[in-house]
Amino acid sequence: MEQKTFGFAMCGSFCTFRQAIDELRHLCGEGYRILPVMSYNAFQTDTRFGRAEDFVWEVEDLCGRKVIKSIVEAEPIGPKRMVDLMIVMPCTGNTLAKLANGITDTPVTMAVKSTLRIGLPVVLAPATNDALAASAANIGRLMNTKNVYFVPMRQDNPEKKPFSLVADFSLLLPTALAALQGKQIEPVLR
Repeated sequence: MEQKTFGFAMCGSFCTFRQAIDELRHLCGEGYRILPVMSYNAFQTDTRFGRAEDFVWEVEDLCGRKVIKSIVEAEPIGPKRMVDLMIVMPCTGNTLAKLANGITDTPVTMAVKSTLRIGLPVVLAPATNDALAASAANIGRLMNTKNVYFVPMRQDNPEKKPFSLVADFSLLLPTALAALQGKQIEPVLR
């Protein structure tokens, strides 16, 4: 079987970075080539969950290549067919809104736009506290967008965060493999 290259774009849902990097490690271990992309915030913001430079180092070490960190670097991803599929994990509510409304102002949104414009699949793994509120309309719009697929999601803390959804990151690879065949794994909400 031909080795596939996955784009792996990270947005600023910092509390999920460890889980996302664990899934990135799993993809690398399964033999997939990875093209890493980070939003401006993911690339440069230190938080209580860790230092940006440590996350960048870990991602680059796993992937064996530098993180794409600018719009200019992300633009050729589609035209040069640099990936077979683009993953956004974690995908914040902010990024969902930008994608749903055609806004391309970060390396991640450009990577997605560049991938979609040549008809390749994009897999979104949301992690947002307003998925069942303000972001719900954007999720609905993206669910109805050709070549966009979702990693199944669940409420992460229904009592304390009743509007929050987080993708089940362990379902990333099955979702990606289904997306390569033009299929969405179900149910999307678990």
